[in-house]
Amino acid sequence: MGRRTLPKIDPHVDVSRHLVALESLSEPFDPQCLFPKPQPLELEIGSGKGHFLLAQSSQCGQSNFLGNEIAGKYARFVAYRLALQDRANARIISGDGLRLFKTYLPNECANAVHIYFPDPWWKARHQRRRVMQPEFIADIERVLKSSGLLHFWTDVETYYHESLQLLADNSRMRGPFPVEEMAATHDLDYRTHFERRMRINGHDVFRAQFSKP
Repeated sequence: MGRRTLPKIDPHVDVSRHLVALESLSEPFDPQCLFPKPQPLELEIGSGKGHFLLAQSSQCGQSNFLGNEIAGKYARFVAYRLALQDRANARIISGDGLRLFKTYLPNECANAVHIYFPDPWWKARHQRRRVMQPEFIADIERVLKSSGLLHFWTDVETYYHESLQLLADNSRMRGPFPVEEMAATHDLDYRTHFERRMRINGHDVFRAQFSKP
Protein backbone atom coordinates (compact mmCIF):
# COMPACT_ATOMS: atom_id res chain seq x y z
CA MET A 1 0.00 0.00 0.00
CA GLY A 2 1.71 3.17 -1.23
CA ARG A 3 2.08 6.44 0.56
CA ARG A 4 -0.55 9.08 -0.05
CA THR A 5 0.13 12.66 -1.11
CA LEU A 6 0.96 14.91 1.82
CA PRO A 7 -1.07 18.05 2.53
CA LYS A 8 0.65 21.33 1.73
CA ILE A 9 2.49 23.04 4.57
CA ASP A 10 2.76 26.74 5.34
CA PRO A 11 6.32 27.72 4.34
CA HIS A 12 6.26 30.54 6.90
CA VAL A 13 6.11 28.12 9.84
CA ASP A 14 9.56 27.66 11.40
CA VAL A 15 10.34 23.95 11.70
CA SER A 16 14.01 24.33 12.58
CA ARG A 17 13.51 23.51 16.27
CA HIS A 18 11.73 20.24 15.49
CA LEU A 19 13.52 19.02 12.33
CA VAL A 20 17.05 17.64 12.69
CA ALA A 21 19.20 16.45 9.77
CA LEU A 22 21.10 13.26 10.57
CA GLU A 23 24.24 14.69 8.95
CA SER A 24 24.24 17.62 11.38
CA LEU A 25 24.78 15.36 14.40
CA SER A 26 28.09 14.58 16.03
CA GLU A 27 29.17 10.95 16.46
CA PRO A 28 27.95 9.90 18.98
CA PHE A 29 25.63 12.54 20.38
CA ASP A 30 23.45 12.97 23.45
CA PRO A 31 19.83 12.93 22.19
CA GLN A 32 18.73 14.85 25.28
CA CYS A 33 20.52 17.90 23.88
CA LEU A 34 17.68 18.24 21.36
CA PHE A 35 15.13 18.93 24.10
CA PRO A 36 14.64 21.77 26.59
CA LYS A 37 15.04 19.39 29.54
CA PRO A 38 16.23 15.81 30.03
CA GLN A 39 13.39 13.32 30.49
CA PRO A 40 12.91 9.59 29.82
CA LEU A 41 13.51 9.12 26.08
CA GLU A 42 11.47 7.06 23.62
CA LEU A 43 12.60 6.45 20.03
CA GLU A 44 10.52 5.72 16.95
CA ILE A 45 11.98 4.51 13.65
CA GLY A 46 9.85 5.16 10.57
CA SER A 47 7.61 7.97 11.84
CA GLY A 48 5.61 8.42 8.63
CA LYS A 49 3.21 11.33 9.07
CA GLY A 50 4.02 11.63 12.76
CA HIS A 51 0.78 10.49 14.36
CA PHE A 52 2.56 8.53 17.10
CA LEU A 53 4.89 11.42 17.97
CA LEU A 54 2.03 13.91 18.11
CA ALA A 55 -0.25 11.71 20.20
CA GLN A 56 2.34 10.41 22.64
CA SER A 57 4.08 13.74 23.21
CA SER A 58 0.69 15.18 24.13
CA GLN A 59 -0.32 12.32 26.41
CA CYS A 60 3.09 11.78 28.05
CA GLY A 61 4.52 15.19 28.82
CA GLN A 62 7.07 13.71 31.23
CA SER A 63 8.90 11.91 28.40
CA ASN A 64 10.85 13.05 25.34
CA PHE A 65 10.04 11.50 21.96
CA LEU A 66 12.56 11.32 19.12
CA GLY A 67 11.31 10.06 15.78
CA ASN A 68 13.13 9.19 12.60
CA GLU A 69 12.00 9.25 8.98
CA ILE A 70 14.16 8.51 5.96
CA ALA A 71 11.88 10.33 3.49
CA GLY A 72 12.83 13.99 3.73
CA LYS A 73 9.44 15.42 2.77
CA TYR A 74 7.71 13.27 5.37
CA ALA A 75 10.21 14.28 8.06
CA ARG A 76 9.57 17.94 7.24
CA PHE A 77 5.81 17.37 7.37
CA VAL A 78 6.15 15.77 10.82
CA ALA A 79 8.28 18.69 12.02
CA TYR A 80 5.66 21.09 10.65
CA ARG A 81 2.90 19.36 12.63
CA LEU A 82 5.01 19.37 15.80
CA ALA A 83 5.87 23.05 15.32
CA LEU A 84 2.21 24.01 14.85
CA GLN A 85 1.45 22.48 18.24
CA ASP A 86 4.69 23.72 19.81
CA ARG A 87 5.65 20.28 21.11
CA ALA A 88 8.72 20.88 23.23
CA ASN A 89 9.15 17.17 23.98
CA ALA A 90 9.13 15.80 20.42
CA ARG A 91 11.64 15.99 17.57
CA ILE A 92 12.11 14.25 14.19
CA ILE A 93 15.43 13.27 12.62
CA SER A 94 15.57 13.15 8.82
CA GLY A 95 17.83 10.39 7.53
CA ASP A 96 18.65 6.70 7.65
CA GLY A 97 17.35 5.23 10.90
CA LEU A 98 19.69 2.24 10.82
CA ARG A 99 22.65 4.61 10.62
CA LEU A 100 21.17 6.71 13.43
CA PHE A 101 21.16 3.69 15.72
CA LYS A 102 24.48 2.26 14.58
CA THR A 103 26.60 5.42 14.56
CA TYR A 104 25.01 8.17 16.62
CA LEU A 105 22.94 6.87 19.53
CA PRO A 106 24.89 6.12 22.73
CA ASN A 107 24.51 3.04 24.89
CA GLU A 108 21.50 2.78 27.18
CA CYS A 109 19.97 6.12 26.24
CA ALA A 110 16.35 5.09 25.64
CA ASN A 111 13.49 3.77 27.73
CA ALA A 112 11.62 2.45 24.68
CA VAL A 113 12.00 1.81 20.95
CA HIS A 114 8.91 1.82 18.73
CA ILE A 115 8.76 0.12 15.32
CA TYR A 116 5.33 0.28 13.69
CA PHE A 117 4.49 -1.22 10.30
CA PRO A 118 7.96 -1.23 8.69
CA ASP A 119 8.18 -1.85 4.96
CA PRO A 120 8.11 -5.66 4.46
CA TRP A 121 10.13 -5.50 1.22
CA TRP A 122 8.22 -8.39 -0.34
CA LYS A 123 10.70 -9.49 -3.03
CA ALA A 124 13.33 -11.95 -1.83
CA ARG A 125 16.17 -9.93 -3.35
CA HIS A 126 15.04 -6.84 -1.40
CA GLN A 127 14.56 -8.43 2.03
CA ARG A 128 18.06 -7.42 3.09
CA ARG A 129 16.63 -3.88 3.20
CA ARG A 130 14.20 -4.80 5.98
CA VAL A 131 14.57 -2.96 9.26
CA MET A 132 14.45 -6.12 11.33
CA GLN A 133 17.93 -7.56 10.75
CA PRO A 134 20.41 -9.06 13.27
CA GLU A 135 22.65 -5.98 13.20
CA PHE A 136 19.79 -3.60 13.93
CA ILE A 137 18.42 -5.84 16.67
CA ALA A 138 21.84 -5.65 18.36
CA ASP A 139 21.70 -1.84 18.15
CA ILE A 140 18.19 -1.77 19.64
CA GLU A 141 19.36 -3.83 22.59
CA ARG A 142 22.43 -1.63 22.99
CA VAL A 143 20.56 1.70 23.11
CA LEU A 144 17.81 0.45 25.43
CA LYS A 145 18.22 0.94 29.15
CA SER A 146 17.78 -1.98 31.52
CA SER A 147 14.09 -2.96 31.51
CA GLY A 148 13.60 -0.81 28.39
CA LEU A 149 10.85 -1.88 25.99
CA LEU A 150 10.73 -2.70 22.29
CA HIS A 151 7.33 -2.31 20.63
CA PHE A 152 7.02 -4.06 17.25
CA TRP A 153 3.82 -4.06 15.16
CA THR A 154 3.20 -5.17 11.59
CA ASP A 155 0.28 -6.13 9.37
CA VAL A 156 2.32 -8.89 7.65
CA GLU A 157 2.04 -12.17 9.56
CA THR A 158 5.06 -13.85 7.94
CA TYR A 159 7.23 -10.79 8.67
CA TYR A 160 5.95 -10.81 12.25
CA HIS A 161 6.98 -14.42 12.89
CA GLU A 162 10.30 -14.04 11.07
CA SER A 163 11.10 -10.95 13.16
CA LEU A 164 10.21 -12.70 16.39
CA GLN A 165 12.58 -15.53 15.46
CA LEU A 166 15.34 -13.02 14.66
CA LEU A 167 14.84 -11.41 18.07
CA ALA A 168 14.97 -14.80 19.78
CA ASP A 169 18.16 -15.75 17.92
CA ASN A 170 20.01 -12.44 18.16
CA SER A 171 19.15 -10.80 21.48
CA ARG A 172 18.72 -11.42 25.19
CA MET A 173 15.43 -9.54 25.32
CA ARG A 174 12.52 -11.17 27.08
CA GLY A 175 9.34 -11.75 25.13
CA PRO A 176 7.35 -11.66 23.02
CA PHE A 177 4.70 -10.38 25.38
CA PRO A 178 1.24 -10.07 23.81
CA VAL A 179 -0.27 -6.62 23.27
CA GLU A 180 -4.04 -6.38 23.52
CA GLU A 181 -5.87 -4.54 20.73
CA MET A 182 -7.68 -1.63 22.30
CA ALA A 183 -11.00 -0.34 21.02
CA ALA A 184 -10.69 3.13 19.48
CA THR A 185 -12.63 5.77 21.39
CA HIS A 186 -12.47 8.31 18.53
CA ASP A 187 -11.43 8.46 14.87
CA LEU A 188 -7.74 9.12 15.57
CA ASP A 189 -7.37 6.86 18.60
CA TYR A 190 -4.80 4.62 16.95
CA ARG A 191 -1.05 4.22 17.44
CA THR A 192 -0.31 5.30 13.84
CA HIS A 193 -2.19 6.37 10.72
CA PHE A 194 -1.31 3.00 9.19
CA GLU A 195 -2.91 1.12 12.09
CA ARG A 196 -6.07 3.17 11.56
CA ARG A 197 -6.13 2.25 7.86
CA MET A 198 -5.59 -1.43 8.58
CA ARG A 199 -8.24 -1.72 11.26
CA ILE A 200 -10.86 0.34 9.43
CA ASN A 201 -10.41 -1.97 6.43
CA GLY A 202 -10.63 -5.09 8.59
CA HIS A 203 -7.00 -6.19 8.29
CA ASP A 204 -5.14 -7.98 11.09
CA VAL A 205 -2.41 -6.25 13.07
CA PHE A 206 0.26 -8.36 14.76
CA ARG A 207 1.74 -6.82 17.91
CA ALA A 208 4.53 -7.80 20.29
CA GLN A 209 6.45 -6.23 23.13
CA PHE A 210 9.91 -7.14 24.41
CA SER A 211 11.83 -6.12 27.52
CA LYS A 212 15.59 -5.77 27.92
CA PRO A 213 16.76 -7.70 30.99
